[in-house]
Amino acid sequence: MGRRSFGWIVAGLLCASGAATAHHSFAMFDQENQVEMIGVVQEFRFSAPHTFIILDVKQEDGSNETWSLEGVSPSALTREGWSKASLKPGDELKLMVAPLRSGAPGGAWVTQKINFRNGQPIVKP
Repeated sequence: MGRRSFGWIVAGLLCASGAATAHHSFAMFDQENQVEMIGVVQEFRFSAPHTFIILDVKQEDGSNETWSLEGVSPSALTREGWSKASLKPGDELKLMVAPLRSGAPGGAWVTQKINFRNGQPIVKP
């Protein structure tokens, strides 16, 4: 294999790895200004590549707003003791969310900052 061929292979691998890491970027979430949120689970999506909690959040005016909250992969949650049955519709949660920078009702949640509303952990240690 010549130097030129090797160079093209390396360049191709670098481009492909950039696309893979871009998929996992959380730049759209404002990690610096997280908000505490209380809401009711509408749906828990335990599917690849990322889990989602669809949460109904009561607003100050009494109306409900539906938030789409992105989490880590199901395999990462499984390693921490979670399963597809960890959350069910109607569960009340208290959690910290890194909101979407766009201002849309969505954000990112992490397992270390989520409990049932009564303070009980989602997964027992």
